[in-house]
This record gives sequence, structure tokens and C-alpha cells, in this order.
Amino acid sequence: MTQPAISPALPADWRDFFALTKPRVMSLVIFTGLCGLLAAPGSLHPVLAFTAILCIAVGAGGAAALNQWWEADLDAGMKRTAQRPLPAGRMDRESARDFGFGLSGAAVAIMGLAIGWLPAAILALSIFYYSWIYTVWLKPRTPQNIVIGGGAGAFPPLIGWVAVTGDITLMPVLLFLIIFMWTPPHFWALALFVKTDYAKVGIPMMPVVAGEKSTRRQILAYTVLLVPLSVVPWFIGGTGMIYGVSALVLGGVFIVLSTEVGLRSSVPDDAMKPEKRLFAFSILYLFILFAMLVADRFATIYGWQA
Repeated sequence: MTQPAISPALPADWRDFFALTKPRVMSLVIFTGLCGLLAAPGSLHPVLAFTAILCIAVGAGGAAALNQWWEADLDAGMKRTAQRPLPAGRMDRESARDFGFGLSGAAVAIMGLAIGWLPAAILALSIFYYSWIYTVWLKPRTPQNIVIGGGAGAFPPLIGWVAVTGDITLMPVLLFLIIFMWTPPHFWALALFVKTDYAKVGIPMMPVVAGEKSTRRQILAYTVLLVPLSVVPWFIGGTGMIYGVSALVLGGVFIVLSTEVGLRSSVPDDAMKPEKRLFAFSILYLFILFAMLVADRFATIYGWQA
């Protein structure tokens, strides 16, 4: 499919390079990585903790830049992404590529030298997962791109936890799996009301390939699987009641909103209020859930709960 031509590149300024890092997405990456670090047993010197989170943020920004470098032609064909620096012609592709590789390499090297090579290796894997496995391989080939590619956004709390403990145990793996299972209902809610964009550029997102009805059912199915998984850390004694009760309440709201979306018939793009509501809540869900993980940890440390 022929894509819209990208305008000749104008001189980029710092705001264009910052936009390449997808700052709104990065905020969630930084937050979950920080929560993993703070919830882990043990502690890091504040300077090292800041360095670890900075490396997670810079690595995520590098992966986002590489994603936009590779998908510049696709972004030019979608209304939602047409004003990004590359499709809008504010930057040349080589600058975006070099910026992405530079950030990624620096983040992994500093993480390895300052914190440890195990969290650095996981960080490198997360960058490769997003910029190559998801962006290059999965996204243009299969409607399961978000399901399998969900691992890319699930690494930050695992990295933060391992930065403190130096090893991989069940709890950080559970945090990884929670985000992994959260990603399909979160992203497919968005895909339902921007499916026209994806169809226009030939990206096989689930609503485009399998249709709205199947996508809605899968949103509900993944949410039903996510909620009990989110309670497992409490069940195994890895957290206390603050986290456990929060996970149940948040999960209940998530299921209610997902049920409303899952049981709807196909509707016009301008009648997608429940889908937009679910998408917005899914972001709030993850923020609050991980905030309660940290609150639970501190409550236990200071004796505020058993």
C-alpha cells in the first residue's frame, strides 16, 4: 500500500527529540519501574536508585525513537500520528535512528556499570523486544501483535525490582505478568475507536482483522484473567491487605467497564464513549494498582499493617 509522502525534513529542535521518546508512554514506564524498585525487599542508595530509574526511562525513550524511525511512513498515514516529528517533516530519519540507538546503548551501559549487569541485560532485552520483536516483526504481521508484544511494556517493574535485589524471583515475574495481561484490554479499547487509521495503513490490529465483536469478547476475556492474577501477590504473601483489597476493588471496576464494552454490538466510531472510558480507566487502574503496591510495602515496613 502506498503511504503518504513525508515532507522534507526541517531542522529539528529539542522538543522534536523529546517527542521521539513518547513522553506520555514513558511516564507509565517510569512509574511502574519506580514502583518495582520501591516495593522490592532491600534498598538502593538514592543516587543509584535515581540512576536505575533514569536508565529505564532513557532506554524506553530510545526504543520509542527506534519505533518511530521504523514506522515513519505508517505514522504519516494515520491521523493520530501524522504530527509526530518524522511524518510531519521536522526531522530526518537518520537523526531519529541515531538518537534511538544512542539512548538505548547509553542506558544499558550505565545500568550495567552502575547497578548490575542482570538488570542491564533485562533492559537491553526490553528495548530489543519493543523496537524489533514488536515493531518490526509482530505489528505488521499478526493481530496477536499486542498480546505477544505486551511483554515490551511489562519489563520496567521487573527491572526496578532486580536492580534492588540482584535476582529474579516470583514477585517481579508476577508484576511482569500483570502488565502483560493488562495490555490487550487496554490497547484494544483504543484500537476500537482508531481502527480506521490502522486499516488505512494495513496494520492487522485485532478490530481490523477479526472484527469488533471478537475484539470486544477478547477484551472481556483478558480482563477476567487479569483480575485474579492481580490478586496472586497477596495470595502468596508477597503483599498485604492494602494491595490485595485495592486489587479486588480496581479489578471489579475494570470488569464492569469491560463487560459494558464486551457485550456491545458494533457501533460507529463517534459512539465509542464506553470504549474511551475503558481506555482511560485502564491507565488509571495500572497507576493506582502499582501505587498501592508501594503503599503496602511501606505500611509493612513501618508496622501499619500485619
